[in-house]
Amino acid sequence: MKKSMLILTVVMILLVSGLGSELLAQCPMCRATAETNLANGGTEGKGLNNGILYMLGMPYILIGTIAILWWKNRKTGEELEQA
Repeated sequence: MKKSMLILTVVMILLVSGLGSELLAQCPMCRATAETNLANGGTEGKGLNNGILYMLGMPYILIGTIAILWWKNRKTGEELEQA
């Protein structure tokens, strides 16, 4: 179990570290577009901020859901072992 968890962790770190440059490449373009739109009286910047908050919260929601499911399944497994 520990070995598979270690392998999974290493794979996830490698995947996430490989995506960093592509994700950061869009920041200046999005910022310039939002500033131009807000200067012209548009509301695109507000939608962009909501999108950022959505993306910020999603990993916490996913990890929290996985943790709760894992905790419930572990609890069920312990109850079966005690019986």
